[in-house]
Amino acid sequence: MKLKKNINRRKFLGTAAATFAFTVVPRHVLGGAKYVAPSDKVNIGYIGCGTQGLREMVSLITNPEIQITSVCDPNRNSTDYVDWSLNGIRNGIRRVLENSSWGEGIDGIPGGREIGKEVVETYYAKNRGSGSYNGCSSYADFRELLEKEKDIDAVKIMTPDHLHATVSIAAMKKGKHVVIHKPIANRVYEARLTIETARKTGVSTHLLAWSRRSGYGLARDWIRDGAIGTLREVHNWSNRPVWPQWTSNPTESPPIPRGFDWDLWLGPVPDRPYHLNYTHAVFRGWYDFGGGSVADMGTYSLWPLFMTFDIDAPPTIVEAYGTTTCAITNHVSSSHRNDVAFPYSCAFHFKFPARGKMPSIDLYWYDGGMKPPVPEELEADNGELSREGMMFVGDSGKILAGFRCENPQIIPERKMRQYLGSRQVSENVVDRSAGNWIDAFKSGTQSPGSFLNAGAVTETICLAAVALRARRKIVYDAKSMKITNRPEANQYLYREYRKGWEL
Repeated sequence: MKLKKNINRRKFLGTAAATFAFTVVPRHVLGGAKYVAPSDKVNIGYIGCGTQGLREMVSLITNPEIQITSVCDPNRNSTDYVDWSLNGIRNGIRRVLENSSWGEGIDGIPGGREIGKEVVETYYAKNRGSGSYNGCSSYADFRELLEKEKDIDAVKIMTPDHLHATVSIAAMKKGKHVVIHKPIANRVYEARLTIETARKTGVSTHLLAWSRRSGYGLARDWIRDGAIGTLREVHNWSNRPVWPQWTSNPTESPPIPRGFDWDLWLGPVPDRPYHLNYTHAVFRGWYDFGGGSVADMGTYSLWPLFMTFDIDAPPTIVEAYGTTTCAITNHVSSSHRNDVAFPYSCAFHFKFPARGKMPSIDLYWYDGGMKPPVPEELEADNGELSREGMMFVGDSGKILAGFRCENPQIIPERKMRQYLGSRQVSENVVDRSAGNWIDAFKSGTQSPGSFLNAGAVTETICLAAVALRARRKIVYDAKSMKITNRPEANQYLYREYRKGWEL
């Protein structure tokens, strides 16, 4: 019987360890207390080296449990990225490389696969006795990475939203674990297919927006205790978007930058001319490429809400409202129909039916500077709503909290004091447990942030865009994945695929 030539590194080392167990030396003797044997590391293919990709890379790379063995991005190297500050990415790289002069000659904000490769190899070289390292491969096409990098255990996906499902599904079909930035997808069909692929393949998955926040549990306990009566409504508002928002596709066609593969960046989206306004941080505002503010921030605030309050299915009714825009043609003003991008501001109303012991709930989302009216209970304390926040409305009271349910409080203050008496409110704790997905990947189990736990919130967020584009209230049958009152809106549950990119 011949041995398989493609036996992977981990299986080989595991077999060798079993065969020669009597010669094994404890790893702490070989490499110190924090030493992690190469066979115990999670080998990662890092897909997406833009600003957020690099920001998270410099944090992840210091973890001895992982090894970034390859990077991928359609952009080779450029300095035209958009970020929260001009020097944030540069300073993060300087800190992790312990080199205060890194990037001194860069004019702008850097990004791209060659920057990612440089960071990886320089960091690992700095921590090797030889002082050199060239073990990080670089790819423009994630499909080539998945085909050639046989020995990776997982991929981390930091691409724009429209590629999340495509890359995740391809990786999972190769047997790779997947950790991804939010959202899972920006179409309902793709979200379901991604989650179903995770279930069928049995790989470990993790959505990085996961966190366990004690504020949600505290609010839930107060509500169960009758502090505000029966919960009827939840309001959540964000100051996003923090990127320019357009109302139509650009008409000019600038040249594609050197080193940037526009075809690969488009991925499944039908062909269109390149434009900078589609790429980098501003992709989130386009229906084709992003999921709007509700996908950008709602995954963080709504997912723990769904899990804490047992909302395990998408809404049955969605209403959407957005900023209207007008155009003047030949001296005549008329409404401008925008079917390519999210409005400047959005408001959504999601209706969830009663389930089990939980009553029906109305969930309201606001962005772009919109908020609910200031409640009377807050006016009694001469207060006002912060620019981001969350509010629970019961039939006999309200709980006000930060955007992600930080520091919940019953309003007005006198009611909070009456309810608590001599009790103290426990400190709000945020448990992101970044390492939990690494542990899950190593053990082949599911982290709390598994795709399998994010179906309801992902579908809810995707339905927001569907309702916006339908311009009417939609009634949704989750079982059949259909809009029942507006059949023409069902097209927005899917996308039109370029040939060769179908899912």
